[in-house]
Amino acid sequence: MYELRICHLYPDILNLYGDRGNIICMTKRMEWRGIKTQVTGISVGDALNYEDYDIFFIGGGQDFEQGVLLEDLAQGKARQITEAIEAEKVFLAICGGYQMLGQYYKTWDGQQCDFIGALDLYTVGEKERMIGNYMYQCGAGDGNLTVVGFENHSGKTYLGQGVRPMGTVLAGYGNNGKDKTEGARYKNVFATYSHGPLLPKNPKLADHILKTALLRRYPDLCLEELDDTFENNAHDYMQHLLHG
Repeated sequence: MYELRICHLYPDILNLYGDRGNIICMTKRMEWRGIKTQVTGISVGDALNYEDYDIFFIGGGQDFEQGVLLEDLAQGKARQITEAIEAEKVFLAICGGYQMLGQYYKTWDGQQCDFIGALDLYTVGEKERMIGNYMYQCGAGDGNLTVVGFENHSGKTYLGQGVRPMGTVLAGYGNNGKDKTEGARYKNVFATYSHGPLLPKNPKLADHILKTALLRRYPDLCLEELDDTFENNAHDYMQHLLHG
């Protein structure tokens, strides 16, 4: 029997705007296909062995919550996360979780928090927030998917040469409101500012992420199609609304 092992990092701390719904979505989409899913929450003080998991999920958090996690990350989790990324484990990181994978976050008043450094990117805080429903188009490597979501962040993220954007902004702000990039892709990392949660109203992206993880363990797996009429209607409504 096929099985998918999901590590939910800091589920009790990083869960803004229903980000936990991404875990529910992945679990249900596997259940509907008869694939067993094991979800393990790893929080402050818990040991992490990245080899035990197929997918890692990191949700969003407020700035002070990210600060609380720095000491715990320094106890070994930062190294495990970096090694997992380099080993091409699949990651879905949202907003604050996305920022934490980068080099640092510098607040609007000049205070710098050094983060994991697994991805070549950094974030600079501003006084004004970038808020609202938004939309972006993924690159060819991710099927040119159009993704709808909700963003709410004061940090502006800038990508280094070693990271490509997850998509190009069609409506809204994205990474920084300037260069039309949204999110980050590196190896099997999917990082984005999209709350909402992201996956329930973007079923094609959900399956793309799940398939990426499953094929690492089961190269011959053929992922069964689901009836996504309801999900696609929600997606298409937002897409139409954002197109104006």
